[in-house]
Amino acid sequence: MAIFGSNKKAGEKKTGTRRVTRARQAKLSDGKEHDIIRAPWLSEKALLSTEKGVYVFEVPKAATRAEVAGAIKAIYQVDPKKVRLVHVPGKRKPLRTRRGFGVRAARHKAYVYLNAGDTIQFA
Repeated sequence: MAIFGSNKKAGEKKTGTRRVTRARQAKLSDGKEHDIIRAPWLSEKALLSTEKGVYVFEVPKAATRAEVAGAIKAIYQVDPKKVRLVHVPGKRKPLRTRRGFGVRAARHKAYVYLNAGDTIQFA
């Protein structure tokens, strides 16, 4: 096998996406769940993905997959199948003043995939 090759030796398995197992869900202290799940991410793309069982939430920068999965289970009483974390960088925007340009804040969001038949009600 080459150093940077993609061929695997016999017996090695190719790893796919990481699933959040029940053992990896973090046990959070009282009230910490609402610090992890700040708010649902309300955009057109996020609302269309809810039909497919994918929900998007705003999370803090230091949140982990296990913490997000544990918070979803504690708040909404559903077991997430998979959690993906995404960093949204801040955009450079003109200010129309003498200062010229400013930068919008960077944010983090979590895509939470649920099993078929599970739903989350926001309202």
